[in-house]
Amino acid sequence: MTVTEKILAVHAGLEEVKPGQLVQAHCDMMLANDITAPIAIQEFYKLGVDRVYDSGRIALVPDHFTPNKDIKSAQQAQYMRQFARKMDLLNYFEVGEMGIEHALLPEKGLVLPGDLVIGADSHTCTYGALGAFSTGVGSTDLACGMATGRAWFKVPESLKFTIKGKLRKWVSGKDLILRIIGDIGVDGARYMAMEFTGEGIKNLSMDNRFTIANMAIEAGAKNGIFPVDDLTLSYVKKSMQEGRRKDPYIIYSSDPVANYKEVYEYILDNLQPQVAFPHLPENTKNISEVGEIRVDQVVIGSCTNGRLEDLEIAAKILGGKKVHKGVRTLVFPATQNIYLEALKKGYIEALVEAGAAVSTPTCGPCLGGHMGILAQGERAVSTTNRNFVGRMGHKESEVYLASPAVAAASAIAGKIISPEKVMG
Repeated sequence: MTVTEKILAVHAGLEEVKPGQLVQAHCDMMLANDITAPIAIQEFYKLGVDRVYDSGRIALVPDHFTPNKDIKSAQQAQYMRQFARKMDLLNYFEVGEMGIEHALLPEKGLVLPGDLVIGADSHTCTYGALGAFSTGVGSTDLACGMATGRAWFKVPESLKFTIKGKLRKWVSGKDLILRIIGDIGVDGARYMAMEFTGEGIKNLSMDNRFTIANMAIEAGAKNGIFPVDDLTLSYVKKSMQEGRRKDPYIIYSSDPVANYKEVYEYILDNLQPQVAFPHLPENTKNISEVGEIRVDQVVIGSCTNGRLEDLEIAAKILGGKKVHKGVRTLVFPATQNIYLEALKKGYIEALVEAGAAVSTPTCGPCLGGHMGILAQGERAVSTTNRNFVGRMGHKESEVYLASPAVAAASAIAGKIISPEKVMG
């Protein structure tokens, strides 16, 4: 079996599973945010149960419209807060201690290798970077999960992506996943597992792996998953010091004779910075093919690229320089700990002195919620994960997806540009 099949089999109490098989499996962790949790809570109450199945296995994170932008979003957060208190949830994260959910849960040690995780958010697939099976579900599925600790799954087929070589300077995991999505399309992995393997994996940092797994859903995948290696274990050891999960974890790996629907190979040394043009993540071009595209706004952050390594890259490029006049440059550290560490290392100072605005963790601009809405005709280059029509504001605005390096360089130039042209 593949690693995905093994995790599903174990959590379903079965010796073996095959693609297409329907299984009911135990969930190690479940999560929701301030958009999806209120719906799940309403459905939970309809089930007629009084308590969640395990108050330590559910995480609620108000991150999409927080700090609350209006009365409606405040009421959404209040509803979550009241439920968390009523159910004695151990993992409710209020503003000031919260972060963007898909950066926060791994940081807090709430997701471990071999876990099965569901979340009422499509980018729950991020945790595959830790060797977990994690996937997004609807709020009704989450409600049933909160009540029973279980969920239904159809076992996905798997695609294998063999990674070789080492990334060049100013090229990152964001560029790799954009290239892959550009090659296979936004439905190229529809309801499949994207398994990343090969000797080149050792050259990808954990922050890069989280970015790649995060965007598996943009190829239509059920999940993305990486092998567990020494780098993974080092990250997990540090995150488990938080003490929120005490149970042991199990490391799974694919059998050499496991079946894959397709096998792809990518050589990191050959990869250029990538830019995904409107209005799909598959509209990917090499930076050398972009041409003259002026931008009004730059966004660096989100569950895709708001981690410490991302802020470090942005600070290196923007440090000692100035944001182009007329370009709004917004930076969103993904968690409070990342924000604090970036402060200590001088990244935030460098970004502010360059003319960037730095915000508390929030998903706001990524989904066109708040703190970065685009007006009609405006263009943004963003390190977020989606560039659909109207994704970040007006339906006649445009979003270009790129790495933190390309975004930071573009903030200086006022147009989409290669970091090498800014840094030499």
